[in-house]
Amino acid sequence: MTPTNLVDLEVADSSRLPWQILSVKQIGAEIPFKSLLADPDTGMQVMLLRYDAGFTNTWHTHPCAHGMYVLDGVLVTHQGEYGPGSFVWFPEGGWMEHGATPDNDVTFLFITNKPFSICYESDPDHPYPMTQV
Repeated sequence: MTPTNLVDLEVADSSRLPWQILSVKQIGAEIPFKSLLADPDTGMQVMLLRYDAGFTNTWHTHPCAHGMYVLDGVLVTHQGEYGPGSFVWFPEGGWMEHGATPDNDVTFLFITNKPFSICYESDPDHPYPMTQV
């Protein structure tokens, strides 16, 4: 017997999707990405992102948690460097930096737990204050 309540799959073939550009005006960056999933109920997103060699996404915060699963290259963060196969989770509410090494691009799956937005030091309103040591 076949169930009548089969799920409809959402499939994204990242090898065939074109790269899009996420323009981040605060730091003058253009970040290549491919959107793989955006859940309309929760706002959760999954994207394929690439940071070009030498790029650093300078101090910023998000009103969401997010993870990065490194596919190739090395993800450089404010707490260390992580190579292929590493999954790095950034909890909501803190300030962070992350980017690529000077010599190589880094490609990773980017997963949020709710709608994505980003806030930099230069922005007038921060969802979480930046405290200085």
